Amino acid sequence: MIIIVMGAERLSTYTGRPGAGRRDSDRNGCVTFLLLPFVLAGRIYRPGRPDRIVDESIERAQIARTAIGIVATCWLLFAYPLRESAGSIVSDKVGEVVISAGLLLVLGPIALAVFVMSARPPGPAFYRQRLRGPLTALGTLFGTALLFWFAVTQGTAGSMSPLGFGTGLLALFLLPFGMASAVLCVHHAFRTGDVHEVLPPLITPVLVWAMFVLQLFDDVPVLAPLPVRLLFLIGPPVSVTALSVWELRRLRARYGITLRLALGR
Repeated sequence: MIIIVMGAERLSTYTGRPGAGRRDSDRNGCVTFLLLPFVLAGRIYRPGRPDRIVDESIERAQIARTAIGIVATCWLLFAYPLRESAGSIVSDKVGEVVISAGLLLVLGPIALAVFVMSARPPGPAFYRQRLRGPLTALGTLFGTALLFWFAVTQGTAGSMSPLGFGTGLLALFLLPFGMASAVLCVHHAFRTGDVHEVLPPLITPVLVWAMFVLQLFDDVPVLAPLPVRLLFLIGPPVSVTALSVWELRRLRARYGITLRLALGR
């Protein structure tokens, strides 16, 4: 508090407007508070193993694929008539992210268990020491879902009570935090990169092909020609799989990292 006030007084001296620094500090404080759920989610779900190999070309390729997918989806929604309202489409997309995170809640632990148990000694003991990151992401996402359910139910049951008001504020925080958590869990594959670099490119294609099967039973949100609908249906899993294959080959060519070596075989 002392630092903020001193900064405000110094800034007001420079600007010639009494209290200008305090208003700027208040504005920055509001922005920081609004960004807090997203910043916190980034710190929890981003892989954090210090010796993990980070390849900038792989990260740029992943960002480019995501950007192309977003642009292509926007073009599809604007180029053809909508089958349903824009609100329903947004809800469907949010639902897809939540379902993807839910699938990872199942696929992630299974993949980690198979990987650790398949490694030759001393691999299993070594990899178990690296499970803290994925278990933190898994537990946080599961706990966030439970807390959000509790906050919504309690807030609805006693909206006029202090408990209902408090749980309502908790729900307002957990909603953006939960959505950011779901997106980052899918993007970082539950921090499985903290266990080994080969796990994210191995798990991600399984996830997108599982989502592909689910989308076969869902209607396309636009009235587009059949070839366009097939392209947007098959494009995401094929592109993600191709990117994962390229990532595995790059890890092998540049860093000598392979699944066989990871398992000690």
